[in-house]
Amino acid sequence: MTNDSNDGRERRQAFRIDMEKELIDISWQEENGQQCQKKIACLDFSRGGVRLDCDQAIALNTFVTVVFEAANPNCQKLTGKVIRCIQQNNGWYEVALRLETA
Repeated sequence: MTNDSNDGRERRQAFRIDMEKELIDISWQEENGQQCQKKIACLDFSRGGVRLDCDQAIALNTFVTVVFEAANPNCQKLTGKVIRCIQQNNGWYEVALRLETA
């Protein structure tokens, strides 16, 4: 007997918002200590995590700061850890973050 993860059931336990590729700001520190910042597209957002479309890979277990509406003085900053980074056919990376709870 095999466990088919594509059986059509929703595995998420939290409501998900389709962000329609809204631009957000992210920052993280590479293993060599270099600080990185990018403005990238957010694909999905939920209470548990964020899915991003990035032009470069981000190492697993890297902590990433996500800023929604950075120009707004009341902007929201969240921190998440990279749990998945998969290169797509177009050469970009789908990066999934698990959000840290306070």
